[in-house]
Amino acid sequence: MRSRYTAFVVGDAAYLARTWAPETRPATLDVNPEGEPFTRLEIVETVAGGPFTNEGVVEFAAHYPGGVQRERSRFERRDGHWVYVDGATTSRFPSRDDSGVI
Repeated sequence: MRSRYTAFVVGDAAYLARTWAPETRPATLDVNPEGEPFTRLEIVETVAGGPFTNEGVVEFAAHYPGGVQRERSRFERRDGHWVYVDGATTSRFPSRDDSGVI
């Protein structure tokens, strides 16, 4: 999960394609080669996904200037590697700085 976040930040479409399950991967990936302006990754919850399981769920919040994208993603271990299967964006909302100002 964290490596895919980094791939979005640096615009590495090839890595994203390699770590996306073929049956759910789009024919073309719309990845900005300049990278995305995410500033912080927060792991909100994990379910399973340990060293002895083949499935897992990660809920995360990806912070960017002016907001947060929150998603719950499903992963599967295939041939010893984790791949992204699918996910649901649960919310996008403005972020608050420490002063409470949006």
